[in-house]
Amino acid sequence: MKRLSGWIQKNSKGWVTLAFLILFGLFTALVLPKQASLAEAGTGNEQSPDMSFIYTSDDLYQLAQAYGEEGRVAYIKARFSFDLIWPVIYMLCLTTAISWSFQRAFRPGSAWQLANLVPVGGMIFDYLENISTSVVMSRYPDPTMVVDRLAPIFTLIKWLLVGGSFILLLMGLGAGMWQLIREKIRRE
Repeated sequence: MKRLSGWIQKNSKGWVTLAFLILFGLFTALVLPKQASLAEAGTGNEQSPDMSFIYTSDDLYQLAQAYGEEGRVAYIKARFSFDLIWPVIYMLCLTTAISWSFQRAFRPGSAWQLANLVPVGGMIFDYLENISTSVVMSRYPDPTMVVDRLAPIFTLIKWLLVGGSFILLLMGLGAGMWQLIREKIRRE
């Protein structure tokens, strides 16, 4: 873990971080709205397990029923096309931005430097969520024991890690600003 974190830190130069922030912004502004409308059109429903914070396996089966066969196929296609790329994009943006800001906020070797791995966890749980919900959708109406219970857990953990990543980024930016102010005061 330390090696991965260190590698990310080493490669999180200002221009790399800025490039991933721009990519994240463009994707959020241009691709996500289109994907949301395609998903709603494909499933016939604006609800999705991906966008829920908390749901149950019963809720997942109700969505599978509401989507209908064509909607379930559309849902699965989206998970293995668009949703293969999106987690990588937000992970790259958040890992580099957290690394860049934490390098300015905390000492090298500080345990806080490992926080740049939190978005990686978010991405992993996003993929686990996509796989598990897709398995449930593909097997519907047959129950998919265990996987149907894991899907909501994967979703909750994904949101906690992704949300936590944004909180860490804000914390890093705030702490970095504080370090700059302290440095400026010391010089005067």
